[in-house]
Amino acid sequence: MHVTTPASSDPWLIVGLGNPGPEYAMNRHNVGFMVADLLAERIGGKFKRAGKAQAQVLEGRIGPAGPANRRVILAKPMSYMNLSGGPVNALKDFFRVPVANVVAVHDELDIDYGVLRLKLGGGDNGHNGLKSMTKAMGSDYHRVRFGIGRPPGRMQVADFVLKDFSSGERKELDYFVDRAADAVECLVIEGLERAQSAYNS
Repeated sequence: MHVTTPASSDPWLIVGLGNPGPEYAMNRHNVGFMVADLLAERIGGKFKRAGKAQAQVLEGRIGPAGPANRRVILAKPMSYMNLSGGPVNALKDFFRVPVANVVAVHDELDIDYGVLRLKLGGGDNGHNGLKSMTKAMGSDYHRVRFGIGRPPGRMQVADFVLKDFSSGERKELDYFVDRAADAVECLVIEGLERAQSAYNS
């Protein structure tokens, strides 16, 4: 797939995928929210409810002063994972974000825990959040895939992703979330190829 560099004046919509509510906060499925929260902390702002869009949103800028500085909209859909596409598409249209400037940050079963993979477009690999986004606006958006590994033994996938990270995993979770936030910033500021070479491990 040919990767084009979007116009520097176009905003970026960075979407952390997860489920709203304290009972889901530390679930593996909510790692997208964790990365979005860290990016918000770095920007120095707080998420606010975005009217009819069923999402929490923060507008800000990332990157050094000058041409590399980017306007970003951080978003956490509040619609539950399998309905993420509606809120994301509404925000994309409202802020006039090209589809190629949408970034979904999400958990990925087929990658080992903590490993990152960045890509543009592709399938949803059974991920309900991506499935909903693709149905709403097509598949030509960026993904920052955060590996959570496969469920142990015969545990069902649905049970696994809706469980909290294990105590062993939590020892490294902050580091991996920090690295994923770095990868998002690199993607937005320097482009996909640079981010892939730096963070696809």
